[in-house]
Amino acid sequence: MSQKLIVLILALLLGLQPVTTDLYLPALPAITQGFGAGMGQAQLTLTALLLAFGLSQLIWGPLSDRWGRRPILLVGMGAYTLSSIACAFAPDMAWLIAGRTVQGMAMGAAVMAARAVVRDLFQPVQGANVMSQALTGLGIIACACAPLGGMLTDTLGWRYALLALAVFGAATWALLAWRFEETLARPDPYALIAGPLLRANLEILRNPVFLTWCSLSAGSYLGLFTFLASSSFVFVTFMGYSKTAYGFLMLSMSLSYIVGTFWCRWLLRRTSVHRTVGMAAVLTLTGGVSMVVLAYAGQGQDWYGAWAVMVPMYIFMIGHGVHQPCGQSGAVAPFPHRAGTASALNGFLMMLGAFFMGAWLGSHMDQPVFALAHGLLLWAVVITAVAWTAVQRHGKPAVVLAQPT
Repeated sequence: MSQKLIVLILALLLGLQPVTTDLYLPALPAITQGFGAGMGQAQLTLTALLLAFGLSQLIWGPLSDRWGRRPILLVGMGAYTLSSIACAFAPDMAWLIAGRTVQGMAMGAAVMAARAVVRDLFQPVQGANVMSQALTGLGIIACACAPLGGMLTDTLGWRYALLALAVFGAATWALLAWRFEETLARPDPYALIAGPLLRANLEILRNPVFLTWCSLSAGSYLGLFTFLASSSFVFVTFMGYSKTAYGFLMLSMSLSYIVGTFWCRWLLRRTSVHRTVGMAAVLTLTGGVSMVVLAYAGQGQDWYGAWAVMVPMYIFMIGHGVHQPCGQSGAVAPFPHRAGTASALNGFLMMLGAFFMGAWLGSHMDQPVFALAHGLLLWAVVITAVAWTAVQRHGKPAVVLAQPT
C-alpha cells in the first residue's frame, strides 16, 4: 500500500469518532424531544457508546495481535454499519441506547486497529507525522459532519442524520475489503492466552512512556469530549441557535483543529516531540482559562454569545491538534509487537474517563455554559501539567526508542 492510501484509510477509521458523535450531536435535542426523554437519557446515548467503545478495545486489541488487523477491521466495520441502521429505525430511547452501545463496540475495532497500523508500519517520530496527516483528514471529516447533521435534522429529521452513519460505515468497509492489506508482520500466537496477556497488559500499564503519552492524549480528548457532550445544549437549548447554525459552529471548531495538525507537523520538522507538546500546552491552558473568565464575566450580559464560547475553544483545539497525534503515536511506540494491546489500553482509558465525564455533565446540564467552562478548564490544567512535567521527563524520542519490546 502507498503512504497516501494508508493515510486515507487511517483518516476514515479515525474519522469514525467524529462521524459517530459530531454528526449525531445536532440531532440530540430533537431525539430527546421526540422520545420525550430527559437530559440524563440523552447523555446516556453518548456515554454508553463511549464506554462500549473503550471496553471493546480491550478485546479487539489482543484479537488483532493474534489474527491481524484486516479481519478485525472488516468485522468491526460490518457491525458498525448494521448497528447504525438499527439506530436510525429505533422505536424508542432504550432501543437507541442499545444500538449506540453496539455501535461503540464496533467503532472500537476501527480506531484501535488504526493506531496499531501506525506502529506496524512506522517508527515513532515518523509515526507522529503520519498520525498528524491522518488526523488532518479526521478534521476535514469532522468539518462536514456537524453541518450535515444539522441540515439533515432540520430538513428531513433526525433519523436521516443517523442513517448517514450507516452510509459512511458501508463505504469504509468497501474500501477496506478492496484495498487494505494486512500490516501485522508477525502475529503473536500467545496474544490470547490469559497468562501472557495479563503480563503484557501489566507491563504496558507500568511503562512510564505509555502512561505519559496516554495521559496526554486522554486529557486532550476529554477536553474535546466535554465540549461535544455539552455544546448542543449550550448553543441550541440555552442560546437558541438553529441546529444548522450549530453545525456550522462545529465546522469552524474543526477548522481550528486542522490548523493545529498542520502546526504540529511544522513544529516536528523543526524541534523535538516533547518541545512541540510543551509549546502547544500554552494554547491549551489559555483556552481553558479564557472560557471560564468569559463565562463568569458574561453571566446575564447582553454581549455574551457564541463567540465567547468558540474563541477559547478555537485556541484549545489548535493545541489538541498537536497533543493527539503525538500522544496516540507515543503511547504505542514502546510496544511494536504488542501495538494492538497498547492501543487498546490507551483507547480504553480515554473512554473510561469520557464515561465518568459524561455522567458528571449529565447531572450539571441545568447550567450548560458553566458545566462546559469548568470541565474544559479542568482538562486544560491536566494536559498542561502532563506536557510540562511528565512529557519532558519521559516523552523524549530517545527514551521512547530505548524501551524494551
